[in-house]
Amino acid sequence: MKSRLLLLAMLPLYLGLSSAGHSALPLYAEGQALPSLAPMLERSMPAVVNISTSTNIEISDNPLLQDPFFRHFYNLPNQPRRQQQKNSLGSGVIIDSSQGLVLTNNHVIDKADKITVTLNDGRQLNAELVGTDPEADVAIIRISADHLTQLAIADSSQLKVGDFVVAIGNPFGLGQTVTSGIISALGRSGLGIEGYEDFIQTDASINPGNSGGALVNLRGEFVGMNTAILAPTGGNVGIGFAIPANMVMSIKESLVKHGEVRRGLLGVTTQDLTPELVNAFSLKNKHGAVISRIESNSPAEKAGLEPGDIIVTANGHSVKDSHDIRNIIGLMQIGDNVDIEYFHGNDKKRTTATIGKPEHPQLAGEKLHRKLRGTILSSTDRNQIEGVLIEKIDTASEVWRIGLRPGDVIVSANRYRIRNLDELKQVVNPGGALLINIQRGQEGFFVVLQ
Repeated sequence: MKSRLLLLAMLPLYLGLSSAGHSALPLYAEGQALPSLAPMLERSMPAVVNISTSTNIEISDNPLLQDPFFRHFYNLPNQPRRQQQKNSLGSGVIIDSSQGLVLTNNHVIDKADKITVTLNDGRQLNAELVGTDPEADVAIIRISADHLTQLAIADSSQLKVGDFVVAIGNPFGLGQTVTSGIISALGRSGLGIEGYEDFIQTDASINPGNSGGALVNLRGEFVGMNTAILAPTGGNVGIGFAIPANMVMSIKESLVKHGEVRRGLLGVTTQDLTPELVNAFSLKNKHGAVISRIESNSPAEKAGLEPGDIIVTANGHSVKDSHDIRNIIGLMQIGDNVDIEYFHGNDKKRTTATIGKPEHPQLAGEKLHRKLRGTILSSTDRNQIEGVLIEKIDTASEVWRIGLRPGDVIVSANRYRIRNLDELKQVVNPGGALLINIQRGQEGFFVVLQ
């Protein structure tokens, strides 16, 4: 028993700890200093903030109180009753201390009437919205304060699978949280989380409330913005996703300059190059995006591209599938040039296209009708069906729960045949019920939104 007590008494000395201060640094084991992330985190954590929002929501009245005669008889005001809903939704990253610019996810501040930023030192500041990009789930807000800390930005194209990373968040007003792991994969897309996807996958735990926080390397440099997790059981299973720093900063420039991302058009519809297509076309190349359709008079047509051509690089970036080309073009502005390398049969060719203005502008569905909140709409003649295309649906929205999906085409509304967004605007009553006829492939069905 005495020998066991003696061993426990000597353990702090063996680890390099004094008996008076068990937390003394540095720590030693067998004469070697133990590695620690603490110095890096002390520099980086002040740049990660908590973001809370408040939203004014309308309170539903008893149906009896909606009767105009009843309201007049009892002298009730006609203004709808509202209450303020507060949420501590997520995190943000200070990326420009001089201008007070804070990066976060669009879903963190979406529909907020007031945005409050809480700094690491406890200061609470009101923030103004600079711009949002719902398609990529990126938003920029601005705060006015002195002595802010910003993160250095790394070149995310240099990341490798296996690199160590640290996820920093400030969720639920609890204060800073830190998890560590490695990069599990790069270039993850096709997940249906966002419209434009090129995710860094990591096993560093990213939990609800960490959205908008920082993924940093061991130097404390910003390599990505924590955005989503794959959680089939409702908890963290070690599959988290972050938007790469290069993609975020490209979007940030447009948001600061214009308040939005003005995406242009190449004018191609592409599909993945499958083994069956490789065999059918007798191709040597096994990776790329196959052009299945060229829009008339589009930049792609003017550049000489044709259906059946296979895009393999764009502006020097490798194109493995259709998601790659969509992401590359989606980050470009109207008027930008894109150098394309492609196969025409087994002949390798090069061309340059100038990104053009989309013929069919997009519109957030909620601007037409509150029940279309969470959708992105555009006019279309997809598969020769004229109507309004639902390009994107927020998976947390009511219309998603009802059963609408991206790719659905609205062909009539309130019993009127509609061919484009302008016609849809004319027949929609923003405050009334909305009956829409949906075309999905060869199927058609009606949906009532009220």
